[in-house]
Amino acid sequence: MTLVHPTTTEAEKLPGAAPKIPPPPSKRPAQGGRLVKAVRSGAWASVGVAVVVGLWGLVALSSPDLPTPSEGFTALRKLLRYPFYDLGPNDKGIGIQLGVSLIKVFTGFAMATVIGVPLGFLIGGSKKAWAAANPVIQVLRPVSPLAWFPIGLVVLKDVRSAAVFVIFITSLWPTVINTAAGAASVPMDQRNVARVFKFGRLAYVRHVVIPHSLPAVITGMRLSMGIAWMVIVAAEMLSGNTGIGYFVWNSYNGGSLANVISAIVLIGAVGVLLDTMFMHLARKAAA
Repeated sequence: MTLVHPTTTEAEKLPGAAPKIPPPPSKRPAQGGRLVKAVRSGAWASVGVAVVVGLWGLVALSSPDLPTPSEGFTALRKLLRYPFYDLGPNDKGIGIQLGVSLIKVFTGFAMATVIGVPLGFLIGGSKKAWAAANPVIQVLRPVSPLAWFPIGLVVLKDVRSAAVFVIFITSLWPTVINTAAGAASVPMDQRNVARVFKFGRLAYVRHVVIPHSLPAVITGMRLSMGIAWMVIVAAEMLSGNTGIGYFVWNSYNGGSLANVISAIVLIGAVGVLLDTMFMHLARKAAA
């Protein structure tokens, strides 16, 4: 009798035959797809920047007082060449100006986070607290940041502290509102599980409320940071002290619109970095 070696398909059907293990998926297509996506995004971003620069050039042609794009980029290069020089109170490098502003922003933002997150959990976890706090929040939230500066100046007697107070009071509300919304939206099944396991108040907050609310908390912090970075420019224009807002106003008074535009570009770049940081935190919290 002649033995015939079974084919691969027939061998897999034999009793006791080991199952065929598929080869591991190659990561190259995924990496190639990411590269193509990144190149595509970069190309469209370049198109957007080119459109903005082109519009800027057209407006500069019709308005002689406005610097051209080449003049603006030249001023930006000069500012970045020596960013940390210090020749006195009214003559500091752009790096020092940004650093001073960032310290004020992070100080006010940290105060708003330390107060806003627990307050948001309290409001979101209690209907009575929500009913009591919601009217106050809705009245104070739309108030212009600049309206708070005289109050801070009268109470704190210091322009730097007044600027930090403005940052604090205006960046407080997004954190409170988003945290409260996250705490109030805990699903009923999770609450029932907590009741079954007889969680105490602290255990319920730690194991149920905080994990569920974390994405909302980070979203509120992200919005608060964006508001804080916008508000600091206006606050420093009023305070007349060191900072990027003071640099913008001082450059305008000195007739250097090229420096003003350069500062706007740097303000936007720092804002993008701050927002990217919180986007990264939000993705980690959602994972």
